[in-house]
Amino acid sequence: MVPPLITLEEHYFSTAIGSALDDKHVEQFKAIPGLEDKLKDLGDLRLSYMQKGKVSLQVISHGPGTLTPQQCRDANDQLATAVQKNKTRFAGFAVLPMSDPEAAASELERTVTQHGFVGALIDCHVNGRYYDGAEYEPFWRKAEKLDVPIYIHPTWPSEDMAPRYTGNFTDGASRSLSASGWGWHNEVALHTLRLFASGIFDKCPKLKIIIGHFGEMIPFMLDRIAKLSVRWGDQQRKWKTVWDENIWITTSGVWSLDPMRCILGNTRIEHILYSVDYPFEKNENGLKWMEELEESGLVTKEQLEMIAYKNSEKLLGVKAPQ
Repeated sequence: MVPPLITLEEHYFSTAIGSALDDKHVEQFKAIPGLEDKLKDLGDLRLSYMQKGKVSLQVISHGPGTLTPQQCRDANDQLATAVQKNKTRFAGFAVLPMSDPEAAASELERTVTQHGFVGALIDCHVNGRYYDGAEYEPFWRKAEKLDVPIYIHPTWPSEDMAPRYTGNFTDGASRSLSASGWGWHNEVALHTLRLFASGIFDKCPKLKIIIGHFGEMIPFMLDRIAKLSVRWGDQQRKWKTVWDENIWITTSGVWSLDPMRCILGNTRIEHILYSVDYPFEKNENGLKWMEELEESGLVTKEQLEMIAYKNSEKLLGVKAPQ
């Protein structure tokens, strides 16, 4: 029997910001029935779909897209109200104004100390700008000081990135290649490696980073990265140490056992977390995959429980209702 489940790449759209991000998601609204209603619900509808996937606790975060500091504040306050109404079933990741590193650090502190949020989920770039510069160091130090993880999540390509994903194929293929078909995962992986190359994990050795979709392709290249990254600078904490100690990965939206076979061979079991990517993915699909994992023999009962909820409990300081 599948153990209790905690999920932590699960999204909403704040009604406090209106339709500010709708244009970015119009294709998904068309392709996924009921998506908009599910995104904007923080109550009974969400709980009913959690029940279908036997999700005990959902860590909720805002969908991708750049928001202003005030929009982030309003969205976080709305989420905090919803979490308070369902304390045993919901927890919160903050949305942050990453175009303004100082404001992002301030909002992270406010949401963690005042609202009890368990971390933040941030886009992997803002208009093509990554977060490995010196101006972002205070933000990473703040996350380390607060002892909460930062989930680096895919977002849409910036204008200068778009040409990489256009070619002798349809507009639909271009949109998919730039997003969930490839580019989203590539960009998160690149950003994670850029943070390492910048030396941020030497400056913030206790920093906690989460990346989704079975590690955004990094596990398959892990040994090669370890071998070649010695050329990237004079980092004191080498890549494999950072992977083992600072980075957690989730299963969000990748329903195959093949990636898990790879990950179990090179990633600490304590750093593997179950997630769904609701409502872009169905909780029911995640449950089916967990049942397949349980039956596969790839993990023991204890390891299954760690992936399902125990690792998230330890990382986030939450508790899955039994």
